[in-house]
Amino acid sequence: EKKQAITRLGEGMAGGHLRLKAIERTITLVKDYLNISRFWQAEKIIPVATSAVRDAVNQADFLALMRQKTGLKVQVLSGQEEARYSYSGVLTGLPLSGVAPVVVDIGGGSTEFSWKIKKELSSASVQAGAVRMTENASSDEEIKHIFTPALKEVRRDLPQILVGVGGTVTALAAMAQKLKEYDSNKVHGYTLFLKQVEQILITLKNLGLEERRALPGLQPERADIIETGGRIVRIVMEDLGLNTLKVSETDLLYGLAQEKAFSVG
Repeated sequence: EKKQAITRLGEGMAGGHLRLKAIERTITLVKDYLNISRFWQAEKIIPVATSAVRDAVNQADFLALMRQKTGLKVQVLSGQEEARYSYSGVLTGLPLSGVAPVVVDIGGGSTEFSWKIKKELSSASVQAGAVRMTENASSDEEIKHIFTPALKEVRRDLPQILVGVGGTVTALAAMAQKLKEYDSNKVHGYTLFLKQVEQILITLKNLGLEERRALPGLQPERADIIETGGRIVRIVMEDLGLNTLKVSETDLLYGLAQEKAFSVG
């Protein structure tokens, strides 16, 4: 069973500093998850951090406080590692009929692309995610400009299939199906069409925050960032010339777990 929650650790990183309230929210949640892990007698707990901590000026303070409060030594993943785990996570749970995908992992603070050419994994990390671009009030043109170098790399290798992971992508899949209750079985493997993303964006544009929170398929806590996340998805699909995106629930978490499971025998 996969359990997840949103803490917005990177929220309001003025001057590149993680905010105390965001840190406290995250530590509280980690403690809860530690209790769950211990209840199920987990043999190994592997704490990792991604974009928000990677970019934080006060990274060392966060890591020290996390260790003090929870006893956990958190590993900060590089953008390349994040992309690699997302790619392997997709392959663990999504049948792709031998076609090598381009995986896009849209997070809160960054977006990672990963793809294979002749068995060699390539990756590109962009310092732009749904939360960061929302807080910056970024226009489509600004988002396109930030993503251009990475998309140029991806496009050069002629991608055939695009697979998306992360909360933005899974939320769009649930919204496209108007799911009253989130159902991972209906989200995982779902084919999201560009025209569906465009229609969702039109709907969101005409709604206020409270109205967005009531939309079927959308987690209320994503209501303020889903429009920007959707624009990132649309821009990526348009730039790569791909009209469909395959949605995967198996992501970085699964890729990381698989590697660590094999490493301990």
